[in-house]
Amino acid sequence: MEPVSFALIGAGWRAGFFERVAGALPDRFRLTGRFSRRAPGSSTALDELLAGEPAFVVLAVPGEATPVLLAELAERGVAVLAETPPAPDLDGLRRLAALVRFGGRIQVAEQYRFQPLHAARLALVADGRLGSISQAQVSVAHGYHGIDLIRRLLGVGSEPVTITARRFSSPVVAGPDRSGPPASERIATAEQVIATFDFGDRLGILDFSDEQYFSWIRGLRLLVRGERGEIDGDLLSWLADARTPIRLRLQRHDTGHDGNLEGLYLEGITAGAEWVYRNPFGTARLTDDEIAVATCLARMSEAIEGGPEVCSLADAVHDRYLDLLVAQAVTTGLPVRVAGHFWNEG
Repeated sequence: MEPVSFALIGAGWRAGFFERVAGALPDRFRLTGRFSRRAPGSSTALDELLAGEPAFVVLAVPGEATPVLLAELAERGVAVLAETPPAPDLDGLRRLAALVRFGGRIQVAEQYRFQPLHAARLALVADGRLGSISQAQVSVAHGYHGIDLIRRLLGVGSEPVTITARRFSSPVVAGPDRSGPPASERIATAEQVIATFDFGDRLGILDFSDEQYFSWIRGLRLLVRGERGEIDGDLLSWLADARTPIRLRLQRHDTGHDGNLEGLYLEGITAGAEWVYRNPFGTARLTDDEIAVATCLARMSEAIEGGPEVCSLADAVHDRYLDLLVAQAVTTGLPVRVAGHFWNEG
């Protein structure tokens, strides 16, 4: 098969993930061109970028620029995989509805659901062994990313929900950031948001501080509870019958350790003797988040041919809408009641 061709608009930190994936998987993906309107010496002509005939364009620009470029690309009939969030505010989200109504081919690179461990957890939830899921506590990503995982784990769409939220500040020794390890010890203020999403028969809890992304001393946590079992971090527990509990660890299988000479890559994740996730990108040397980004690219290629979606624009808009309402609940200290999808409420 020919590699999937895509063009890239953006020059920031997230854009680099798509470049690295294309470089690591040249048999799967081909980057036909790239530009940033902020980068000196680079082409600023969209016509020139599209002359390379990419199958789609990846949009990885600041949030305020995303809706403008989405509209421009949709008007030209170009398929787009947009980085998150699709718009920075309610007005921007509202304007995106027209792009869907008029046939814009837009998907959103909501990659967390495709990270290997999350993908394994979602597969275990989907196979039914935990029974009906009633609760998901997610402390692995901020805002709309965490909300997307909560909705996936609980199996909810845009059902009515009541949101409550609080912010807590606490001191923590600053860890690395996007530029690398800290030069010296420094006390930072961690801003932690705890939000609850009450769907009536299901409960989601979002608990996250931005320090968790890079900190060496602040871990990630996730708990999913169903009537027959639960996933607590990497521990899977369920009942085979009323008298037979089963407990297994989710086990990563990485090559290249302890004398292994196969290279350095993730094979997959097992629960006992069962593979619950297999890395679809072979022996390429990719981090978990790069595997997720590669999955977004592969699914985008399928989506524009009528296959499974990456993350629909409507889904991404709803995640961002709930995220903005969490901020409102934090500010006011009052619960927020959501009746349905943002585009259908007005």
